[in-house]
Amino acid sequence: MIPTPHIDLDNPELIAKTVLMPGDPLRAKYIADTFLTNVVQINQTRNMWGYTGNFGKKKVTVMGSGMGMASIGIYSYELFAFYGVENIIRIGSCGSYTEDLNVYDVVLVEKAWSESSYAKTMGVTNSKTITPSKSLNNRLIKSAAKLNIKIHPSTIHSSDVFYRLKSEQYKEIQAKYGVSAVEMESFALFANAKALNKKAACLLTVSDSLVKQEATSAKERQEAFTKMMEIALHSI
Repeated sequence: MIPTPHIDLDNPELIAKTVLMPGDPLRAKYIADTFLTNVVQINQTRNMWGYTGNFGKKKVTVMGSGMGMASIGIYSYELFAFYGVENIIRIGSCGSYTEDLNVYDVVLVEKAWSESSYAKTMGVTNSKTITPSKSLNNRLIKSAAKLNIKIHPSTIHSSDVFYRLKSEQYKEIQAKYGVSAVEMESFALFANAKALNKKAACLLTVSDSLVKQEATSAKERQEAFTKMMEIALHSI
């Protein structure tokens, strides 16, 4: 096959059927270096690093998605449509909208609500809410239980923007739509999965709290969110 514009790889067999997808390519490298064996780098185009290796006896690929729906929309679509990937588990960060979610808590997305037109433009649905794969979520729940890691099943806000002119607008959104945290990618990932009859899920670690004005550092976001990494890896 001809490599896609954003994944410079002409051999689909080098990519596993299940891909873990952090936003940060440096987090992808950290996961490969820390948890995988027999690692092969499968992408470095635009520095969006991807790696395939073994977690125990299971083959797994981990690759960055970049920030925002446009970016994860491109990479997840190419993985699903051209490289034979069946499952993508996003492992990202989020900001808490409620007192109940603290920094470092792990969130399992049950629904993603968004103002985005991504799903409508894709021809998938006009709905502003999209759900992940139930079977993948069930595997993640079982994995977390075996590891004795608490997770918070939640409806989240998948936003098109990071900075808002009205910084307190999140309170209105939280109250109206019942969302407990915000990130920027899962709505597009779920839309692509539905469009291509694939499976997608999303685990998030709370990196900052809009309520408590707490935040983690860039290095912590890259290397310290290990609980969701372990849950995702053990679910494969």
